[in-house]
Amino acid sequence: MRMLLPEPGETTVDDLLGDYCPWEDPPSERPHVAVNFAATVNGAIAIDGRSGAIGSDTDTAMLVGLRRRFDAVMIGAGTLRAERYGRIIGDPEARARRERIGLPHDPLAVLISASLNLPWDAPIFTDGGGRILVFTASDAEPPETVTPLRVVRNEGSVEMPEVMRHLRAERGIRALLCEGGPTLHGALQADGLVDDLF
Repeated sequence: MRMLLPEPGETTVDDLLGDYCPWEDPPSERPHVAVNFAATVNGAIAIDGRSGAIGSDTDTAMLVGLRRRFDAVMIGAGTLRAERYGRIIGDPEARARRERIGLPHDPLAVLISASLNLPWDAPIFTDGGGRILVFTASDAEPPETVTPLRVVRNEGSVEMPEVMRHLRAERGIRALLCEGGPTLHGALQADGLVDDLF
């Protein structure tokens, strides 16, 4: 992998993330927020509805490396439907390493779905690993899930500043990684909530 800025040269994911500890000094009113995504040169973020074909093995290594450094991972409903997430960190050794550096065993999966239209048969809901928090404006009730799930209801719409305040004050989340999609990334950017961009 080649780094372009600030000094061009060869690097690795481990070198780039070695001292990156976003949980150490979060803002008092919200988590430290990073967004991560892959895109083509012409700005496409998916091919045939999925992002996997855009990324490389290095992109996957960066995704996994970042997930290991955050209290929570945020995913929008459209991205969850397209990618059909499983447990955020599947590797037991990676979860153990998180605990050794003072992070929770599993990052909290934070899902944003105004309508609660989620793929309830996706592995993230059915494998039982981790914890899920859903922010929604819907009055509908979710089905029973194997993975522990809680719902936070917002009246009218789900507003990112309020989500961030809730995560920090009510859940103790210090660092949040947002994996998208583009609507969610755009909302975070528009509200001035993004600290790091990967």
